[in-house]
Amino acid sequence: MDSRLSSCTEVVSEESEEESNGVNLMEFSDEILLHILSYVPCTDLVLNVRRTCRKLATLCLDKSLTHTVLLQKDYKVNKDKVKQLMRDIGKEIYQLNMAGCYWLPSSTIDHVTRCKNLVKLNLSGCSVTSLRLSKMLSSLQHLRSLAIDVNPGFNASKLSSECKATLSRVSELKQTLYTPSYGVVPCCTSLEKLLLYFEILDRSREGFMLSGQLMVGESNVPHYQNLRIFYARLAPGYVNQEVVRLYLAVLSDRTPENLHAFLISAPGSFAETGATKNLLDSMARNVRLDALQLPKSWINGSGLLQHLKFNNPFYFSFSRCTLSGGHLIQRVINGGKDLKSLTSLNLSGCVHCLAPESVFRKAEDDIDSSILESLVVSCCNLRHLNLSAAHHHSSESLGNHLCQLLSRLKHLLSLALPVCSITDVGASVEKPPSTPNLVPQTFGRKVRIGVQTYPSNLGDQTNQKIESSVFWALMGSLRFLETLEIIGSSFSSAMPRNEPAIRNSLPPCVRAQSVGDSEVAAISQLTYLQSLTLAQLPNILTGSGLVNIGLQCQHLRTLSLANLGMMGKVVYMSALMDMLKHCKCLRDLRLEQPYFCAGAQFFQALSHCSALQRLCIVSRSGTLQSDAVMSFMASCLEVIMCHMFMGESLTVCKNLQQSIVRSFQAERPALNVVIFPLLHEDLTEVIRDVPMRHLDEITLFKSRVAEEPPNLWW
Repeated sequence: MDSRLSSCTEVVSEESEEESNGVNLMEFSDEILLHILSYVPCTDLVLNVRRTCRKLATLCLDKSLTHTVLLQKDYKVNKDKVKQLMRDIGKEIYQLNMAGCYWLPSSTIDHVTRCKNLVKLNLSGCSVTSLRLSKMLSSLQHLRSLAIDVNPGFNASKLSSECKATLSRVSELKQTLYTPSYGVVPCCTSLEKLLLYFEILDRSREGFMLSGQLMVGESNVPHYQNLRIFYARLAPGYVNQEVVRLYLAVLSDRTPENLHAFLISAPGSFAETGATKNLLDSMARNVRLDALQLPKSWINGSGLLQHLKFNNPFYFSFSRCTLSGGHLIQRVINGGKDLKSLTSLNLSGCVHCLAPESVFRKAEDDIDSSILESLVVSCCNLRHLNLSAAHHHSSESLGNHLCQLLSRLKHLLSLALPVCSITDVGASVEKPPSTPNLVPQTFGRKVRIGVQTYPSNLGDQTNQKIESSVFWALMGSLRFLETLEIIGSSFSSAMPRNEPAIRNSLPPCVRAQSVGDSEVAAISQLTYLQSLTLAQLPNILTGSGLVNIGLQCQHLRTLSLANLGMMGKVVYMSALMDMLKHCKCLRDLRLEQPYFCAGAQFFQALSHCSALQRLCIVSRSGTLQSDAVMSFMASCLEVIMCHMFMGESLTVCKNLQQSIVRSFQAERPALNVVIFPLLHEDLTEVIRDVPMRHLDEITLFKSRVAEEPPNLWW
């Protein structure tokens, strides 16, 4: 049973008047109790809590609690619990989210047929065959929203007429493709929202090259006449590009009149063709958009943005485009037009987006503060802003620092910045303070250094320096920020997708050399911070700021640290261990650092994170202690994912992985363990077996701020 309600059930089961501060929980009004119960997983409510007393038996079956059932993060649910849940409240469920329940056997889906009134169903990440899908959908006549995976072996011809009748009424479809196919799209003749995730590998497990042309023989084509939202996200690989072109070919013939969101997220180069050019020309003539994202090659060097028309835009992404600030202001913001409707903006990798032009400009040149000011004034209601993966250097003009201008965006909930953008201009030209133990910021031989110490509390002089900085002021003005990413403009993860591990990293930007412990300490002002990413902060000397964050940011749920300080030694280990002792709400932890020692002291500190569910460590030449890992897994009962890519031998990794699975798999059905040498040639084959939920959310490093439009899917 969920620990959040354990005290309540104990009071009730004893049928006594035990009081806490003079108040009996059962004396609260039904409205208050229903609000409390809404934080408890539905499986616990129906299978456990409602059996404690008559009052809770009634409340736990209230429509407000059974209307929507979310199982996507309920890692303790198993097939039997799902079966019992569907028996007890199946007819009361209108929305069911089982996304990412990779551990449930495919037969579990059979029990969904009891939910006769389902309107929304999310089965992304679940194993579903064509026949099972057909049987299930045949009984869900009220279904209007569906999310599924299309795996190798899918055959649309096995779908029954009743199933196709259900699909014909579906207006929202999210489809993740692991094989070249239209999936169920041709059956969905009433589509208004279509989300496509292309995860097709270029090679099969047997090493054969795949082709996107395998789907050409299918007789039916998509029906887009009612489409309002089209979204496609492509994983790396040419097959994904081939397949998405076939989906787009139908759109180029006739652009839906009601289309108001058109988004394509494609890594690398995705060349424009005659068909896509016709599509964009048709969109420019016939539709007014509210959300836009296009591959960089479709925007770079073209006048497309000048011709597209926008209504009340809420999302723009120009990630990795060479769009200049002048074009951004003139063509998108229309010379300072009021864009209060815009809530999410992704300019990640747009190296010239804050400069008037890009022809003769170097990426490291100072930004034009007037462009950023126009952006801030026009888009004053921004909630999500991504400026990472670029050099945004402020000039010495008083009051025009990037941090000072961004502090006007009082509604920001998530923010991603390059490290070099947060430094004070005066400090950036100074060399970082040197210490006798400083190690060059390159990979090299381990240097033996004494035990690192750090001040538990910052001194007065340091406090004055911090509180006068522009970054300190920015953090103080964004008190409701929930997600923050500070990432080095030249940082690249050691473990990219579908490629061997990167052995070398680029040096940090010169302007970033002074960013270190004091800037990290400034982040501790964010009382409501839930997710924090810090990557390639070169001047971390002790990590003292991490302790401040652990003490002050009590809502922190996700923490990702990569390449902090010197590269030859983990200088912040002592501070990190002290920080972890205070992170009671931490769910996800990702660490990427060369020479990281995952030993007994580290895992003992990590054991204080009682809510931890997922752990990922990526470390070139890193070491681990198997006994310490096993003790940690035994003490932290919520951990269901352990990914460690270190410098240990294949034998050590395999033995530890097998021991963890053998010891804990029975009690933790969702347990996913991958322990493997980082530089092993078979790493990419191992990665392809990781559940997409973990791979996309934590294992692979990426900037996630404004990655997709807000509320794209439920």
